[in-house]
Amino acid sequence: MKTFLYLLLALAMIPVALLVVITPMDSQKQYIFGLISIGILFLLGFNKKRYISLIMVVMSILLSTRYMYFRLTQTLHFNSEIETLLGMGLFLAEVYVWVMLLLSYLQTAWPLKRDIVQLPDDISLWPTVDVYIPTYNEPLEVVRDTVLAAQCIDYPQDKLKIYLLDDGKRSEFAVFAADVGVGYITRNNNAHAKAGNLNHAMKLTNGELICVFDCDHVATRIFLQATVGGFLKDPKLALVQTPHYFYSPDPFERNLSVGRNIPNEGTLFYGPIQQGNDNWNATFFCGSCAVIRRSALEEIGGFAVETVTEDAHTALKLQRLGWGSSFIAIPLAAGLATERLVLHVIQRTRWARGMTQIFRLDNPMFGRGLTLQQRLCYLSAMLYYQFALPRIAFLTAPLAYLLFNLNIIHSSASLVFAYALPHLFLSVYVNSRLNGRYRYSFWGEIYDLVLAFHIALPTVVTMLFPKRGKFNVTDKGGLLNVGYFDFSVVRPHLIIAVLLAAGVIAGIVRACAHDYFGVDPRVIALNVGWGVYSLIFLLAAIAVARETRQTRKTIRIDVDIPVLIHYASGIISRSKTADLSMGGCRIVVPDTRHLSDDIEEIELLLQSGAISIPVNVIASDEQYIRLMFNDIPLSRRRELVRVVLSRADAWIHPPKPQDNPFRSLLTIVRSVFDLFWLTWTSRRENRRLRAAQADSAASAEEQA
Repeated sequence: MKTFLYLLLALAMIPVALLVVITPMDSQKQYIFGLISIGILFLLGFNKKRYISLIMVVMSILLSTRYMYFRLTQTLHFNSEIETLLGMGLFLAEVYVWVMLLLSYLQTAWPLKRDIVQLPDDISLWPTVDVYIPTYNEPLEVVRDTVLAAQCIDYPQDKLKIYLLDDGKRSEFAVFAADVGVGYITRNNNAHAKAGNLNHAMKLTNGELICVFDCDHVATRIFLQATVGGFLKDPKLALVQTPHYFYSPDPFERNLSVGRNIPNEGTLFYGPIQQGNDNWNATFFCGSCAVIRRSALEEIGGFAVETVTEDAHTALKLQRLGWGSSFIAIPLAAGLATERLVLHVIQRTRWARGMTQIFRLDNPMFGRGLTLQQRLCYLSAMLYYQFALPRIAFLTAPLAYLLFNLNIIHSSASLVFAYALPHLFLSVYVNSRLNGRYRYSFWGEIYDLVLAFHIALPTVVTMLFPKRGKFNVTDKGGLLNVGYFDFSVVRPHLIIAVLLAAGVIAGIVRACAHDYFGVDPRVIALNVGWGVYSLIFLLAAIAVARETRQTRKTIRIDVDIPVLIHYASGIISRSKTADLSMGGCRIVVPDTRHLSDDIEEIELLLQSGAISIPVNVIASDEQYIRLMFNDIPLSRRRELVRVVLSRADAWIHPPKPQDNPFRSLLTIVRSVFDLFWLTWTSRRENRRLRAAQADSAASAEEQA
């Protein structure tokens, strides 16, 4: 009965929705309508209940659709072929954004917050698990702790086997695997890259479940106990995916002065989006930190090899055959983010090419086996990576009028703004409400603009020729001794920034002399405002290319663990760590004894015992003692991994504060000002150093 009433209500709302979308208004009435809509939105925003969020989603969809209807019916009239070409390109870019807005609401409006399924008390019922750690050209320093962390997983040892899959065929990896007691698998060729490596291992192992970790992802001890239970509860469950959490900063976090105050770029996907996908049984396999049922993989012929994103394609194949999937939104493993912007671009280009390949070769909208919701979730992921051309269109559109006096939107400035204002405001506000702890407002534009000029051509070429391209491995674990500005990555951004600045200046000049030029100052104001807005975001994207030094070999983690400090005099003091890494730690000073007595070693105290680690004192002051660990045997390093990286709560942190769109925009503006300030101070310092060197050389010459 309740379902029937909901259906009647939905049918009754259709005429109202059509009335909202298609009713024409002049600019004054549209302004009033838009402001009333924004006011209603603010009033609804005080109520945090889920059904209010859904009402706000409906309002956003209606106002955005109204804007698109206005654009379609009233603005697509052009005076020349070039205006037609540019105007239709801009309109298609807006259609793309509107479609992505609808799909994003489908994914994030109903997130499924799944609980961990407990394993039975009878351990004999637990399934056997093979842990695969594929590697190709990564250094042993990156892979070593991943293997040791896998050995720390709390699971019956007779039911757990760990395999190092070395496509690089390196003797030191074979020796390491033998030393720590894990399986070592290699092959004669590297066909199908990572997917081929995994499929080859499947032929040589027989665990009921397969757990995959990228070679830089260290698992917590509870990983399998938190993920395996679902397979016993649901015999049709094929995949359990967990978030990719990164304990090192990505280029945005490291290179931007405000980077550490915003959610990581991947937080939105491994939060509301994957939880929303899970609600529709459309969880994506992400290549790592996941457990898969072997029998399900065998049914689809193993990991997918047709595209360079074997992970998402594998999940799609499983779901086509009716297998279930799930997402547990708890960080149970952590890895290394891309160290430099150029590596970030290379990685994302591969993802964009792979998702485009799936769109062409195994389009989720066609074929059997998927529900409509699953098809739309996959469509959203694949269309997202086509953002490059629309982003470039939005970025450069104001130049058509400011530099070439071309009208690509046939309407008055006041009418365009009156329709666009509620569309833009509601979409920003509603997304902030739904996802504000996972992605701050406007930051998606920064992430996209950094990549847009680089993935535009690969996605277009792949769309036309889907079988071109090859798998590339993202380098991890690199160091950067000297900071620099990576002009190679942002060269196209700098060119467009110069053009936008010239366009804004030209627009201001024309606005000041609008009587002479015979132009409408409101049209100029709209385009100048658009150009300034685009320039701010473009400069923020350029700021990411200012690579900062990365000289720390191991990432330090804030953790409070009791320690004992052994002094050369034989005295022992108790203290605790302020931070800890695999290479050293910072200890809170218990007293002033460290200023006069040498430290021989420290012990990290655990519930299960203690680890004694020889150390060297690097520095000390009144607050902290900084220690560096000496070389330690693998057995003791494994215990250190257990303490530092494999704690059950190692990566569970409180979420970021709720987003405020206005504050987020100001943060982006601040990052732009910081770019200019740092550039100016850096040049001033370089001039000072050159002057000092010149004076020193002149003094030496005089003495000679």
